[in-house]
Amino acid sequence: MTINPLDNPVWHALAGPHRAHAVGRGLARHYPRDMAPFSAIAEPGARAYADLAADLPPQTEARLFRPSEEPLPQGWEQLDVFPMLQMVAADAPPPGASLAVPLSEADGPAMMELVAAAKPGPFGPRTPALGRYLGIRHEGRLVAMAGERLRIPGLVELSAICVHPDARGRGHGVTLTLALMRSAFEGGEMPFLHVRPDNVAAVGLYRRLGFQVRRELVVLWRRPR
Repeated sequence: MTINPLDNPVWHALAGPHRAHAVGRGLARHYPRDMAPFSAIAEPGARAYADLAADLPPQTEARLFRPSEEPLPQGWEQLDVFPMLQMVAADAPPPGASLAVPLSEADGPAMMELVAAAKPGPFGPRTPALGRYLGIRHEGRLVAMAGERLRIPGLVELSAICVHPDARGRGHGVTLTLALMRSAFEGGEMPFLHVRPDNVAAVGLYRRLGFQVRRELVVLWRRPR
């Protein structure tokens, strides 16, 4: 049976293009927590969870993207479980002008300030090291940004798409998403993203931009007892 890397995206990122960032051994890998709060196992089972526990910081949960909810291993507790839609864009959007500008390490403080206001989800001081980031400024202030997170061969995840509350309703999120989609296809990659199924507005917007639901994954938050 052919295994699609998108069914286990964190593992295939950390075992592939992001291997330089990976912490772990055997059948388990982790991102450094100031980069991304995700961990991964190659396959479910006692051996994989033993490897997972070996390099997990104390009192820290492993956040796993899995194809389905799997049995809880002995010695572990489950803190949370929720579904996540995985959406993929198969076609590049048409060319268009954009206000988006590249962001660099020097923009780190402004990015963290925007994250604090917009709350796009997990984002740490070193998250921008995972890929390119684009932003939109208004009167010198960063009011919107979006970037790349997980990367597996031929595929790149778009993430941290956010707009400051004071700048919403101006289409900045759409502008940035389209710019990143074009960049991905120009580089020979297919863009994908993850969104909670109950975020109906976001799912509808991504559909209009050309993304289609590929499948539903399960996010498991688990921690050794």
